[in-house]
Amino acid sequence: MSKANLLSACVVVLVASGVFCQNPQGSLEQGATRPLNLLVLGDSILWGQGLKTEHKSWYHVKLWLENNTGRPVVERIEAHSGAVIERSSLTDHLTSANREVNLGVPTVHEEIDSALKFYSDGSRIDLVLVSGCGNDVGVQNLLNASKTEEVDDMTRAKCGAPMEGLLRRIVAVFPSAQVIVTGYYPFFSKDTRNDFIVKAMARRFFKTQRNGSNMSSKEVFERLKVNSKQWYETSNKTLAAAVQKVNDEIGDNRGRVVFARIEFPADHSFAASKTRLWGFNRSPFRMMLVILSFGKILLPSNDEMRKQRSESCDELYRERANETSQQKKERNAQRSYCRYAALGHPNKKGALLYAETITSIIKSAIGVAALSVP
Repeated sequence: MSKANLLSACVVVLVASGVFCQNPQGSLEQGATRPLNLLVLGDSILWGQGLKTEHKSWYHVKLWLENNTGRPVVERIEAHSGAVIERSSLTDHLTSANREVNLGVPTVHEEIDSALKFYSDGSRIDLVLVSGCGNDVGVQNLLNASKTEEVDDMTRAKCGAPMEGLLRRIVAVFPSAQVIVTGYYPFFSKDTRNDFIVKAMARRFFKTQRNGSNMSSKEVFERLKVNSKQWYETSNKTLAAAVQKVNDEIGDNRGRVVFARIEFPADHSFAASKTRLWGFNRSPFRMMLVILSFGKILLPSNDEMRKQRSESCDELYRERANETSQQKKERNAQRSYCRYAALGHPNKKGALLYAETITSIIKSAIGVAALSVP
């Protein structure tokens, strides 16, 4: 083998074995065949709400890594639907074995605790994907806000300091890991079709009154659009600032922690022409039932896990003995929110969009690593 070919082979080995590690020499000593350890933390976004495993964004990333590094990837999924960063954001402490059920616990910090128990040595983790703060703010709080300033205040309070604290802990307990923080997206936009199905959903899940009087469907729709856009812009800025602050604190100019902004045009939003979000099952039969019930029956969601999630929701929010009429009303509302938890979450194409954004960041890291090889 010529010297040139030998050097090329060494560069390939270095890139394949050391791209996600702070100490490339340590990685070489462990061997190029050592699996990459992928840890997924956070909420429903990285859990992959409503998706079968093979369609989740982290699974696409796993396959991409295996194809592009030649190394097996071993994943540990701690993320789940409804997860909050801090327990102070919780209104209850219910639990479920089904991660599709949107519950606040375990918190993202408790997800880290679970991962550390599993690995025992946090330095074994090569890549951490994390999403968080959306549930701390609360989608209903965001979309029901009466002013954009209110959206800004809630977003900065829950996506700023709490995310900074979370990232400080992640980089400390997983000292060899590259960390990628994923952003969110606007739920509604000018391209969302405001038909009677969406209006029925708004009546069911969002406030339609202001100052004691009913708001018109146009007013409700306008508020949903404006607040969605404000959430998208402010959450991106706040999360990016949190990432930058932690990188500055640890003195990492290369960006050990990276923010993955999700580019999300208007036609990708809920009920839009090229939506990347789960919506309703609008089959002719289902639509006929809605019409015959004069809108009292709401269409089921069109996600892949609806049946399994609904069964878990029915069990969690089953009728309690001696409950009052108000408690029954609240329980039924929570069960309904639970059953429809996939609405507005990335569908199969949306998950691919997230995966492509993440892998583009990893490609950049690989390029930097290759250039740094002596």
